[in-house]
Amino acid sequence: MRIAVDAMGGDYAPAEIVKGALLAQQQLQVEIALVGRLEALEPFLPRPLPPKVALVPAEEEVGMAEEPLAVRRKPKASINICMQQVRAGQADAVVAAGNTGAAMAAAYLHLGRLAGIDRPAIAALLPTLKGKPVLLLDVGANVDCRPRFLEQFARMGSLYCQCVLGIEKPRVGLLNIGEEPNKGNDLALATHQRLAQLPGIHFAGNAEGRDVLTGDFDVVVCDGFVGNALLKFAESVGQVITQVLREELPRGWRGKLGCWLLQPNLQQVKRRMDYVEYGGALLLGVNGICVITHGSSKAPMVYHAIRLAKEAAEQKVLQRLQAEMVDPREPEASTEQRPGNASGPLPLGSLERGEG
Repeated sequence: MRIAVDAMGGDYAPAEIVKGALLAQQQLQVEIALVGRLEALEPFLPRPLPPKVALVPAEEEVGMAEEPLAVRRKPKASINICMQQVRAGQADAVVAAGNTGAAMAAAYLHLGRLAGIDRPAIAALLPTLKGKPVLLLDVGANVDCRPRFLEQFARMGSLYCQCVLGIEKPRVGLLNIGEEPNKGNDLALATHQRLAQLPGIHFAGNAEGRDVLTGDFDVVVCDGFVGNALLKFAESVGQVITQVLREELPRGWRGKLGCWLLQPNLQQVKRRMDYVEYGGALLLGVNGICVITHGSSKAPMVYHAIRLAKEAAEQKVLQRLQAEMVDPREPEASTEQRPGNASGPLPLGSLERGEG
């Protein structure tokens, strides 16, 4: 198992990226290919270099503030080299903590889409009250969606839950403003009708915002605009609650004593609510395994992102998607074929508008 890591992407690159990658190599027993400018990586590398850590040179990087199409102007950027490693079979997955749009654009350019997929989706895991995560997609790749896009998201999300989370019959929900089938905008109404008639998934109906974190659904689908807002709100809730507990519980001697007695419980609360534990988000629908994590990622989140990529590769998520995502009802969804069972890359002009 070899993971290509874009060591130049993110607010704390390359120091924190290298630190998290080295930790993953030690604890997860994976090979790591650190991709970046060698002179920038050298100060943060141990000597001698661990035998399962390789350095792959890249002459450029795409900054956090650059537009996604910078990947075309910078063919030797680290994110492009990472994707080329996967396409050439030299790596099993990519982990990127930098510019999300650039990571998506590089994946489109070098890996292409899976047959039967109109638009890939970013899928993020969130904690729930029942202790098992819920998969939310799309969380930012596609600002505007059509009903068939959401149907494809539901199928990909259901397959992921079966492969990686071991859920035999994942409950799929459509994010909406009410439980009734006749609620919502035109997109929600049309998508509900399609999902209700879709074989191969267990569609459990509409999921309201309050239902997402209850654990009653295993997969929740929505467009990328709503999904991204919901994801960031959910992450902030965990941070707010943790901060409030940290400030309020130690007040007075009773609070200090209570904190000391409850320390194991509080650590468990933090672990259950901390989005760092979930590592990042998979870009589902491209012809390769790509995990996109926060631009503000530090070493622990990089470690968990590599763990997520390793699990997806081990459970053969890509092979399952390749085998089962072609929909015979919609031949137009698999046009522009390329070799390797992948559709042609998405027109990258849409990425300038924030779409996937």
